[in-house]
Amino acid sequence: MFRSGLPIVAFVILGACTSPPEYELILRNGTIVDGIGAPSYVGDLAINDDRITAVGDLSDSRGVIEVDVSGLVVAPGFINMLSWAGEALLEDGRSQGDIRQGVTLEVFGEGVSGGPLTDQMKTLEVTSQGDIRFDVEWTTLGDYLEHLAGKGVSPNIASFVGATTLRVHEVGYEDRPPTADELDRMRGLVRQAMEEGAIGIGSSLIYSPGFYAQTDELIELTKVAAEYGGLYISHMRSEGNALLESVDELLRIARESGIRAEIYHLKAAGQSNWDKLGDVIERVEAARSEGLEITANMYTYTAGSTGLDAGMPPWVQEGGYNAWVERLQDPVIRDRVRQEMTTPTNEWENLLLAAGAEGTLLVGFKNPGLREYIGQTLAEVAAGRGTSVSDTAMDLVVEDGSRVQVVYFLMSEENVARQISLPWVSYCSDAGSYASEGIFLNSSTHPRAYGNFARLLGRYVRNERIISLEEAIRKLTSLPAGNLRIRDRGQLTAGYFADVVAFDPDKIQDHATYEDPHQYATGMVHVWVNGTQVLRDGEHTGATPGRVVRGPGWTGWSAVDGS
Repeated sequence: MFRSGLPIVAFVILGACTSPPEYELILRNGTIVDGIGAPSYVGDLAINDDRITAVGDLSDSRGVIEVDVSGLVVAPGFINMLSWAGEALLEDGRSQGDIRQGVTLEVFGEGVSGGPLTDQMKTLEVTSQGDIRFDVEWTTLGDYLEHLAGKGVSPNIASFVGATTLRVHEVGYEDRPPTADELDRMRGLVRQAMEEGAIGIGSSLIYSPGFYAQTDELIELTKVAAEYGGLYISHMRSEGNALLESVDELLRIARESGIRAEIYHLKAAGQSNWDKLGDVIERVEAARSEGLEITANMYTYTAGSTGLDAGMPPWVQEGGYNAWVERLQDPVIRDRVRQEMTTPTNEWENLLLAAGAEGTLLVGFKNPGLREYIGQTLAEVAAGRGTSVSDTAMDLVVEDGSRVQVVYFLMSEENVARQISLPWVSYCSDAGSYASEGIFLNSSTHPRAYGNFARLLGRYVRNERIISLEEAIRKLTSLPAGNLRIRDRGQLTAGYFADVVAFDPDKIQDHATYEDPHQYATGMVHVWVNGTQVLRDGEHTGATPGRVVRGPGWTGWSAVDGS
């Protein structure tokens, strides 16, 4: 069975007297980096159908197709532990930004997930859409993933069920604990999602309404996910002023529910908090020493990206966007919000105060009339409008019909380098996967959307030598695959799915910048997903072989072998 996307000219012409080929595809003479940390070596890799069938010296074997990858690193496909590519993939399934960096699995679910949805949630999803428009034709998380894969996508996809999504499903946008019946129904939704293949539960606790969830509520939900071997993964309640307390909360949830836990995009945000990273590492490593399975992921930049909602108190956002905007137009409420936006606190995460207006870059608007501000700092826009920074932020939220996407400059380069070297930290983009064309050019974005993984391999591995190539590949592949408890992925091992990349270690490089982020990385030469070539000689083939990758609780495991 020949793989779609492979060129006819690559077929080996077989003589009449030769023995038939043993493999559909052989990659010849590559530098094999297996994903589990073993030293690299020059060898071959064979693929039949969607599986790796042999790795090593295959000089006595023949393939229908043979590709010379001399001088290239051959590795497992990379896993993006926090992806926002779902909406972009509905528009363009090629996942150009990530495929060109070697990402073969996109993992969704930071707080919100594609399901489960009520009819009201579906309506809100449709009415809040921006440039990318689509019908919501699914209800459960499993339905969503199957719908997305059915549209045709190049990478594999997986998802956590979002704790915020569960809360909205039952409690809505109110700041209150769930009733006993509501909590029981939320537990049932977790059970359903895990049996449909969710990886675990993802929370995002700085944003309304996820902020309203108390620790006990999260423990009750994660107890259910733990029964299925799931992972709890969290954008913690604070990454800045209350960073250490937030780590303690995550560890408490892990201890009391018996679940494995991971920290989303590990960081110490805000210069006054940079020195807390050492204490975070000590807490995590102490917990690991006592037997808790605690890990983290990160992106390779000193700036994060989210909305202006992360600069306003959660109470003003109760009830959802429309209620938030209505309050922002009340002079009395605006006075209170203005004061709280400019007052340091440990009670909620104020990224605008941590970054400062000069360190807040505007990158995404829903309203075309505001797109003239893309690429300007909030300080510059405030000066141009003749309004205070706080009032400018509130006005933009009201005028745009959205929370407004921004980039916050928050972290130190020294901490980024230190985190990269931690053996229990994997990597994420925390971004969509776009194409540098068409509708995606209507907004700017964070350069991590195009460069996060290439930046790791180019800057931090090749140039700065913070970690070895073998260790970097382990942390891009088998480490996250093990944390996710997914089957047969993340290693160059016979019998594993053929998610395989080949890149030039001397040329792999990110090019996206904050000023011009829509620039593809270079140096990734070939990519195969489930045995089908999606990148050939650095160009996308157009193939969309991506599949749903399911977690350990999927009820279908008893019926099939694989994911």
